[in-house]
Amino acid sequence: MRNIIEIDGRKALVSYDPEIGMLRGAFIGLTGGADFYAKDTDKLAEEGSISLRVYLEGCAQRGVEPFKAFSGKFNVRLDPATHEAAVAAAAAADKSLNEWVAEAISEAARAA
Repeated sequence: MRNIIEIDGRKALVSYDPEIGMLRGAFIGLTGGADFYAKDTDKLAEEGSISLRVYLEGCAQRGVEPFKAFSGKFNVRLDPATHEAAVAAAAAADKSLNEWVAEAISEAARAA
């Protein structure tokens, strides 16, 4: 089970750890780790808020940037047949491959 929740304006990935019988949260986009655990979702959000606050305070004390910087660029590797199909789909939509891929990713990210 994997889901994303928002705590204090930051997204966190939530999974169930069957070994300890608890939910585990891990914030996305941090330069370090701020994991948190709880038995239920209400407590998970509370623990996440505490974990994030402690993480941000620690970063401030050490003068460390707490959040990853994203350039907006990344490489995607596809098999040649998928690459060809994507180029054709982009052309059919009267878009560049970059525009078509960016739109597809944006739609998928909003749905997540």
